[in-house]
Amino acid sequence: MSDGFRLSEEMSAGSARLRVDVLGGEPREHVLDDMNFLNYRLADVRLEPGVTLPAADIVWQADGAKNVSYDGRRMTFTGPWPAGPLQKVIVALLALRMEEKGLHPFHASATRYRGRTVMFLGGESNHGKSMGQIEACRRGGLLVSTETTVVDEDGCAVVGSKAPFIKKRTEGTERADKAAPERGVEKFFGGMPTWEIFPEPSDVDVVIVPAIDGNFDATLAGMIQFERQFQALHSLQNYFLLNELLAPGFVMPIVDAEPLRRKRAAFLSRFCERPFYFVRAATPQALMDEVDRVL
Repeated sequence: MSDGFRLSEEMSAGSARLRVDVLGGEPREHVLDDMNFLNYRLADVRLEPGVTLPAADIVWQADGAKNVSYDGRRMTFTGPWPAGPLQKVIVALLALRMEEKGLHPFHASATRYRGRTVMFLGGESNHGKSMGQIEACRRGGLLVSTETTVVDEDGCAVVGSKAPFIKKRTEGTERADKAAPERGVEKFFGGMPTWEIFPEPSDVDVVIVPAIDGNFDATLAGMIQFERQFQALHSLQNYFLLNELLAPGFVMPIVDAEPLRRKRAAFLSRFCERPFYFVRAATPQALMDEVDRVL
């Protein structure tokens, strides 16, 4: 380690591990002061009591000109960076490490509803994942996950995030286009319903791709294999930030590669054998009325 070494921390999500080293800059106790965003995005991220990995996955050299780069395994930050971009990169690289362990984070909510585990997939448009989950729970469903559902190679939902919304975005990730997180709940439900949690892993039985818009008449359609895999791929790719900026002038480095994409496609071909339905509706209530028809 150089004389500028500040700290080394290891984070975990299930059996996946990620090491972050900080060099230079002001003394600090942790890489991140707040783990809420990581848990919101990856279900259950833990700060390990010690470092076991032989090399860092992320290195932050806090002194020097601002830059970010990726060499195919390690992300390197230099210069002054706020917490937001660091959080995003930790999510992306930890998601890759999860894939290595056979764990696939879907941008999807899920409930245990009428004896089945129903996933509400945040696919290409991502319109209704949260509201569908809330309405299913309001009808007696048990919560499996909110923002993220982690699925193993066999299609079993093994863990999921439990916070319905992220209420405060960290510096560097603020979004003026995002509505107040509970505004939709107020509109559709009057207030946030309560629910109980389904604590056990369970096979995903049915996948719903929701599209909630006040102009839609309620319709439900079964999806062909191409549509299933297309929407599911959008959900998985959400974690790699390939279409995002980390900061003005700094794009997210490309962390994906063809072998990873081929392996992901093979997993999706298996996962997408289960029933998928595309549901349009004006409200979460109308959406779940359609879902009830096929359960």
